[in-house]
Amino acid sequence: MIASSPIDILQFAAARSREGLGTVLVTLTDIIGSSPRAIGAQMAVASDGRYLGSLSGGCVEAAIVAEAMKIRAEGRPRLVRYGAGSPYLDIRLPCGGGIDLLFTPDPDERVIAALLSRLEAREAATLRLSSDGAALAPDSAHPHWRDDSFLRPYAPPLRVVAIGQGEELTALASLARSFGAKVESWTPDRRALADLAQWNLRATELTMRSSLPAIASDAWTAILFLFHDRDWEEALLPHALTLPAFYVGAVGSRRTQDSRVEMLRATSVPDASLRRLETMVGLIPATRDPATLALSILSQLAGRYQTLTPAERPVSFAEQ
Repeated sequence: MIASSPIDILQFAAARSREGLGTVLVTLTDIIGSSPRAIGAQMAVASDGRYLGSLSGGCVEAAIVAEAMKIRAEGRPRLVRYGAGSPYLDIRLPCGGGIDLLFTPDPDERVIAALLSRLEAREAATLRLSSDGAALAPDSAHPHWRDDSFLRPYAPPLRVVAIGQGEELTALASLARSFGAKVESWTPDRRALADLAQWNLRATELTMRSSLPAIASDAWTAILFLFHDRDWEEALLPHALTLPAFYVGAVGSRRTQDSRVEMLRATSVPDASLRRLETMVGLIPATRDPATLALSILSQLAGRYQTLTPAERPVSFAEQ
C-alpha cells in the first residue's frame, strides 16, 4: 500500500497493545484555516516511539509524538492545538493555520478489536472519543463533536471487482491493490490468471458466459467490466447491475457504449438498472494503453469512494 489507511492505523494500535506496549490515538478534531489532512484523520503513537499516520504532512509529527508520550504518562485524554492560536509558540504550520488534536491514551483494546471486526465484516462503525477514553457509538454521518465527545466514523475499504481479460484487467487489479483496495478478479483468460496468481492477487476463473458467479458486493464496492469480447457481457453485465455497488462500469468507446446499452435494453434490463451503468469510465479520455487506463479508472473510483467515506468527504456548514 502506498500510504497508511485509517484501518492500518487502528491495526497498528491493536498490534502494539498485543505486544504489551501502550499507545496513544491522536485524532484531528478541528481545523483553523487550511490543513493537508481532513477532520477525523488520525495517528497512532506507541510507547516505544514508533507511530503510524500523519496529521500535518511532516510539520509537527515529532512534536505530536513527544506530546503523546507525556499525555500517556498522565493517563488522561487531552485536546491540544498546534499552529495558529497555540500556546506552543515555537511550533508553526507552514500553511498559517491551526489544528486541534485529541490525544486518547491507551484506548481500550477490546473496543479497537470490535471496531476492526465490524470493518472486516464490511460494516460501517463509529468510535466515540471522550474524557472516558474510546467506545463504540451508533453510526455517525461525519466526524464531529457531540457534547463532550468526538465521533469518528469509519467505512469499510474500497473493494474493486474486476471482470475481464488481458492487461487491462491485470493492470487495474495490480494498481488497485497497491492503492489499498480489496481486489477480486474474475477472468476466462488463463494468462491473466497466471499473472494475478504470481502477484498474489485473488482471481477466479470464469468458465461460463451465461451466469455470473457469486460475487460479494456492498455499498463500498465498484464493479468493472474490462472485456474485448463483449459476448461475455450479455449475461454477466445485467446481473451485475442488480448487485449492491456504488459503481458498475464497462470500458469501451462511445460507439461500444451505445451498442452495449441497446443490447441491455434488448434483454429487458429495466431503465433504472441501465441508469446505474457508468458509460464514461475513467477520468482520462481516449486512453490507449492498459497502465493509463488503470490509472484513469482508479482515479475515478477513488473520487467516488471518497464521497462515501465520512472522514474524507467535505462537511457542509449545515452539518457542523
